[in-house]
Amino acid sequence: MRENFATILETVADVRADRIAATHGGRTRTWQQLDERASRLAGFLADAGIGAEDRVAIALYNSLEYLESVFAVLKLRAIPVNVNYRYQAEEMRYLFDDAQVAAVIFDAALRPRVLEARDLAGTSLTLVQIGAEEGPAAEMPVASYETAIAVADPLPREDRGVDHWLMYTGGTTGQPKGVLVSHAWLYPVVSANGFRLIGEPVPDSLEELQAATRRLSDQGDAIVCLPAPPLMHATGMYTMLGALLASGRVVFLSNRSYDADELARTIAEQRVDTVSIVGDVFALPLADALDGAAHEGKPYDLSSLRRMLSVGVTWSAEVKRRLLAHGDFVCRDLIAASEGGPFAISETKRGDVTITSRFMLMPGARIIDQDGNEVVPGSGQVGMLAAPADDEIGYLGDAAKTAQTFRTFGGTRWVVTGDLASLEADGSISFRGRGSRVINTGGEKVFAEEVEQVLVEHPAVRDALVVGLPDQRWGHRIAAVVALVSKDSVTAGALTAYVGERLAAYKKPRSIVFVSAVQRSPSGKADLRWAQTVAEALEQA
Repeated sequence: MRENFATILETVADVRADRIAATHGGRTRTWQQLDERASRLAGFLADAGIGAEDRVAIALYNSLEYLESVFAVLKLRAIPVNVNYRYQAEEMRYLFDDAQVAAVIFDAALRPRVLEARDLAGTSLTLVQIGAEEGPAAEMPVASYETAIAVADPLPREDRGVDHWLMYTGGTTGQPKGVLVSHAWLYPVVSANGFRLIGEPVPDSLEELQAATRRLSDQGDAIVCLPAPPLMHATGMYTMLGALLASGRVVFLSNRSYDADELARTIAEQRVDTVSIVGDVFALPLADALDGAAHEGKPYDLSSLRRMLSVGVTWSAEVKRRLLAHGDFVCRDLIAASEGGPFAISETKRGDVTITSRFMLMPGARIIDQDGNEVVPGSGQVGMLAAPADDEIGYLGDAAKTAQTFRTFGGTRWVVTGDLASLEADGSISFRGRGSRVINTGGEKVFAEEVEQVLVEHPAVRDALVVGLPDQRWGHRIAAVVALVSKDSVTAGALTAYVGERLAAYKKPRSIVFVSAVQRSPSGKADLRWAQTVAEALEQA
């Protein structure tokens, strides 16, 4: 559907006006309230000079206000810019400069960093602050979010074109990159997390969307979705938007840091049927919480849960098995990226025998070599995952990186993010990880994520990251940073032997550093620079 996404959301809002769109703790927003407040915020930003194609940074935790802010920016025909709330001032400054933002909507807890980033950027920004520490509206240039909504006139609706959507992806190394797409690209991606998820056809027009919304709404909420990852991560954002489009209700967790017991409790209280997570980073603590509650004779009620979705980070077979012991739902594990996809999928139900990082290719996806040729099933050749790509998608202001990731083979444009896999004889694929994480040791290539997957299968290991350290003889040697379930529950030698029993000898870690916790981003992505520093510090000690 080639329509503006704000217009698409307004179409749903008009039909579901008195239905609850989102819940956050004890607070709710009906669709009418959501539409009204977003229109007023859009009116305030318009009065401040923000308009079509301007970029508005959103530095917020998961909340009703995050949803309202995105909707408001879209109504303006402006472009929301996702900001990692863990960024320090210099990292924010880089993002503000790279995206050329004109305004920032931020949480009061982030105020010092936002103000410092603005000063470092040296540009004039419209600032809107959310939170108990808000100052009066007259205390410019920082405006109060609630005051802005209260005093502004709603922005009138208008006919809109197909505008742009921008999603920054931080990855595991280097500076964040802005993936720039059109709303025409966004709609089918989001719909896959809504209509397709519940087996409904995706509407091709506003009229079809209106009719589908009426039909689904007559039955209540088609989806009750809880996005556990931060909304500034594509997984959280797209599952939220998908549920809203498909006549669903969205539930946000109250705590600003992930609490697995809160997640389990909220599933029961809100009768959640769909949860999105990011791999073992979210799933393992949840399995621990469910096991612990069951052991105490007070199990959590997961009877409403129908599906648990994960994208982008390893979700191990053992953790899936532990989760499924507590409920009858589907674990849907997807390989995709902010740049596109999906590439491959794995679905696991209770009683299924599954293998960590074993997937099936999605329709249209391929495993190719550097020349664009498909790898031969059962050959053991490791190739790159590729999926058809929209002609318009690319990285903001970076033609070189765009050309590297979006390639044309056989007259078709493909997105090739660097995810590596091999194609098995039975048609399944074995995911090997990101190409940028291949470690060359003594002429042999070691996939860091392959070693990590073996390490976390050890019952004493809670989490692990693998990096390569410079080595005069071998070029690089394998090092692991490991967090244990309990202190001193296994030795470095025992872990090295465990890996050696399952992988070739050259893949065994030459050194292991034990830490209390492995450092990751709120979205579960590995902090490889931190792991590299920790591993190198051991070498120098």
